[in-house]
Amino acid sequence: MTSGLWEIVLRGVWVTVQLLFFSAMLGALVAFVVGIARTHRRRSVRFLAGCYTEVFRGTSALVMIFWVYFVLPPAFGWQLVPMWAGTLALGLTYGAYGTEIVRGALNAVEPAQWEGGIALGFTPWQRMRLILLPQAVPEMIPSFGNLLIELLKGTALVSVMGMGDLAFSGNLVRLALQESAEIYSYILLIYFAIAFLLARLMRGLEKRLKGGVA
Repeated sequence: MTSGLWEIVLRGVWVTVQLLFFSAMLGALVAFVVGIARTHRRRSVRFLAGCYTEVFRGTSALVMIFWVYFVLPPAFGWQLVPMWAGTLALGLTYGAYGTEIVRGALNAVEPAQWEGGIALGFTPWQRMRLILLPQAVPEMIPSFGNLLIELLKGTALVSVMGMGDLAFSGNLVRLALQESAEIYSYILLIYFAIAFLLARLMRGLEKRLKGGVA
């Protein structure tokens, strides 16, 4: 490929990395807020959190992107730029999967730990922040690592909005070259390289957190 075509691909990589970062941050926020809510002592809070989780886990991320980008603007009279539409749709969708990771890890903490916090007079938030989360978070990392890689692959869906991510840029280069095998081989390798880097970073984070707990 020529340098000009590589420039298009590299711009697509940068857009994909930005989208991955922003949607991962939103997804993590959603996962922890809703995941903690799913362990709340009030049934109404657990019910609402469960409704959110089931709705967003049960809908297609691609359809959600269409909904956020094409359906909401006419309904509310505003238009999101593709980056923020993709961030919102992917963050809310993958965050719903993350809620189950958080809920499962919190429920896996020994009940005696929670009871010990009650005996010490801790408030529910203090018990969560000082006792439960420090033990649960290291156990969440492997699952969050897998979810992050799934999110990376899900970023390719934003190409339906004409957003210049890696998948969209690769298609532009394919049309320019009239050659599919070469460009899509490069695109696969780039996605693999990013996923491999993410896996190594999450593995390092897991070791660091578990070392700190130990």
